[in-house]
Order: sequence, then C-alpha cells, then structure tokens
Amino acid sequence: MKINEVAKLSGVTVRTLHYYDQIGLLHPSETTDAGYRIYNAKDLETLQQILFFKELDFPLSDIKEIMSSEGYDRHDTLIKHMELLVQKKKRLDTLIATLEAAIQQEHHVDFHAFDMSEFNELKEKYATEVKERWNETDAYKESEQKTAGYDDVQWNILKGEGAEILKLFGQNRHLRPDSSEAKKLVKRWQTYITLNFYNCTKEILSCLGLMYINDERFTKNIDQNGKGTAQFMSKAIDYYCNDK
Repeated sequence: MKINEVAKLSGVTVRTLHYYDQIGLLHPSETTDAGYRIYNAKDLETLQQILFFKELDFPLSDIKEIMSSEGYDRHDTLIKHMELLVQKKKRLDTLIATLEAAIQQEHHVDFHAFDMSEFNELKEKYATEVKERWNETDAYKESEQKTAGYDDVQWNILKGEGAEILKLFGQNRHLRPDSSEAKKLVKRWQTYITLNFYNCTKEILSCLGLMYINDERFTKNIDQNGKGTAQFMSKAIDYYCNDK
C-alpha cells in the first residue's frame, strides 16, 4: 500500500508518516527505485498501535522506546491499551455526568471528574515496566546516546539568536502560516540552523517542524513565546517546504 493510501485509510497525514520514518518509529517495509514508500499489513498493525499510544497521550519518544524494546509484546500491549482506554472512558463518562449536573443545577460544583491521577498512575506504571525491562540492553544504551546528542543540538537551536527568531514567530503567530511574512521567518530559521549547526535541507526542516508539535518538550519551550507558537511555526514550515 502506497503512503497516500495509508494516509487516506488511517487519517494520518503523509507528512507525519514521513516524520515517523525519519525518527525510526515506523519504517515502510519497502521503498521502490522511484522512491515510493510501500507499507505492508505488518506496517499497518504497527501504525495502529502507534495511534493507540497517541490516543493515550504517550509522547513519541516513549512510544518509540516501548515499541523498540526487546521485551515488547504486541498482545500484551493491546491488553494494556484496553485497560488504559477503559480508564479513560470511565473518566469521560464522569465528566459528562458532571457537565449534565452543572447544566441542570446552576450552582453545582464538582472537581472530582477532572482528577487524572488514577489514569496517569496507570499509564506511568505501564511505561515504567517496559523501560525497566529494556534499560539494560545495548539497544537502549545506543538509543540513549543518540537521543542525548540529538537533543543537545536541538536545545542549542532554541537559545541565543534562535530564541530571538522564535520570539518573532510568537509575535506573528496570528498571521496566516502561508503568508509572505511567515515564509521569511521560516527562511531565516533555516538559514540560522544551516550557518550554526548543520545543512538544514527542506526535508530536515520539515521533520523539525513536526518535532516541534509532536514532542511536548519542544512545544512547551516554543510556546513560551505565546500559546500556539509551535503550531504556527510547524504549519509555516510545512507551507514553506512544500512551496513549488
């Protein structure tokens, strides 16, 4: 199945599928001589599990760690997903009931439904169990070394002159992401990275744009310049990289 077909079937954008391939989360089983990515049934199962994790608010870094672990078991994972989703459904049902009560009773106040502690505790326990099974393996240590080095570069990008450019993205976040002003900012960002760190091609820049909204650490940092800055920046990068 070609990448456009997978995108249509799953609701995941082609750009996101490219990003998953780039970060090693989901590689297509085949790439043709013409450069087309081909996904088989096993790849689709993997994508489904990734989407289950995302539905449960797992960050991509944790999803990759869990699914790459030597102790990873698909059937066991599906059972864990079910437990977590049932817990999430229970909380949503409570929220709906609380909202109905608030509609019927003007001064009704109940904060119990907003308590995420039980769900978060179960999710954290699951992630911790998997990491504990994996963290002594060579694969984990290699991954940690690569991730640490990569993060160092990315965090440095967000400092100094980079911080000034991010501030401008924040100040202009209410503009259209395909506006000429947004494109100038993206071009300045790309040039800044190339001059100070590495050759930032459009392909690399596109992946960075996705990272800014898919990695909550970067989203939080960038959004210090105003809520929605990371989303605006990511969309502006997308338009810039796909501009013919």
